[in-house]
Amino acid sequence: MSRLQNTLRRLAAAAAAVLALPLSAQTIFIDDATVHTLLQPGPMESADILIVDGVISAVDYGLEIPPDAQLIEAEGRPVTPGLFAGISSIGLEEVGLEASTVDDRLMFEEKPVADKLRPEFNVALAFNPDSTVIPVTRIEGYSWTLLGAQRAGSIIGGQGRPATLGGSYDSLIGEPVLFFDVGADAVEQSGGSRAAQWMLLSQAMDEAGSAIEWTPDPLLTPAGRKALKLFSGEAATAVTVFHVHRASDILQVLAFAAEHELQPVISGASEAWKVADQLARADVPVLLDPLINLPYDFDQIGARLDAAALLHEAGVTIGFINAGDATHNARALRYGAGVAVAHGLPWDAALAGLTINPARMFGVDHHTGTIEAHQRANIVIWSGDPLEATSAADQVIINGRLDPMVSRQTLLRDRYFAPEGELPRAYDKP
Repeated sequence: MSRLQNTLRRLAAAAAAVLALPLSAQTIFIDDATVHTLLQPGPMESADILIVDGVISAVDYGLEIPPDAQLIEAEGRPVTPGLFAGISSIGLEEVGLEASTVDDRLMFEEKPVADKLRPEFNVALAFNPDSTVIPVTRIEGYSWTLLGAQRAGSIIGGQGRPATLGGSYDSLIGEPVLFFDVGADAVEQSGGSRAAQWMLLSQAMDEAGSAIEWTPDPLLTPAGRKALKLFSGEAATAVTVFHVHRASDILQVLAFAAEHELQPVISGASEAWKVADQLARADVPVLLDPLINLPYDFDQIGARLDAAALLHEAGVTIGFINAGDATHNARALRYGAGVAVAHGLPWDAALAGLTINPARMFGVDHHTGTIEAHQRANIVIWSGDPLEATSAADQVIINGRLDPMVSRQTLLRDRYFAPEGELPRAYDKP
């Protein structure tokens, strides 16, 4: 067998390991770990974790090691729940500049506003668990994301859904989430005025709640009315995410949500700290990028690095998102949480913003976000402090399965970083 054939064979085998996690769950025993359960203040020092059939069986001190268990010696290293990768298009976007690989938005071209409100559009139907972006993100310690319906000419982006990053075809968890975009970002889609956004949204909500089957000049299709109705009313439990930055617009979101009995989450939120008391009283959580400290536009004049600390101090539940490359650079999200700590946010609150807080926001805390008995085993063993840029995920476990910790990027690294031979590495063709 030639060297090239041997190389291709090894790469094919490694790629298969990336795309196909073990079919059967494992019994895993993690010994002597510093466990951050997210259920109590401070970690459990020198604790053990037993995982059986994909579920955490026990978290305690001095547990007995089952004879059939795969033993992992943590040696005091930190162990946390798998991290939240933010609102992203992971599994929906492979190459941003190749339209055939982008499924996270409806593209509208020169159509009236009435044709652009499509709350029935659901990006989760296009989720691809075989995406090469998933293992790239997963091996950095992230176990789930919220698939976001991106705005592309509409103030209603559509529906998304939480999804695990385990690479299986049953990765979708939780309930659908509806995305709105208000403020400066969506002015062009609402007749040039943000005031028109609320006019259009109010009309849409009235259509969704009406018993009349047909109205002249409707904003919604029959399917859109049915979809929007699921997110409003006294019995509604599905979450709506409003992407908004300006403080005055955030207050409009609170009023609109109260009027139509929505369950809102504020995303973006550069100026949310200005109305932190109102958010706390309304019990509305916030997802923010802690790295934003300069205004991208006039809606973000009040951006500041200690915004997360101010919101937390006011009693607002916070989580973190990446406002930049949320899909291909989601793995950098924990660095932003570390920056928030450097600007006054308590360390435990920052870790909660990457784990239990977003899990509760989107109703998947039965699946992830904590380390406790009977919880799904979505956990990470770290080389050091997970909020430090110099630390790395040593082992990721998703749904009780050990991740091979291999991605397309690590395969390329290993291929081209071969040991130096007689000639310098630049002359050594793999």
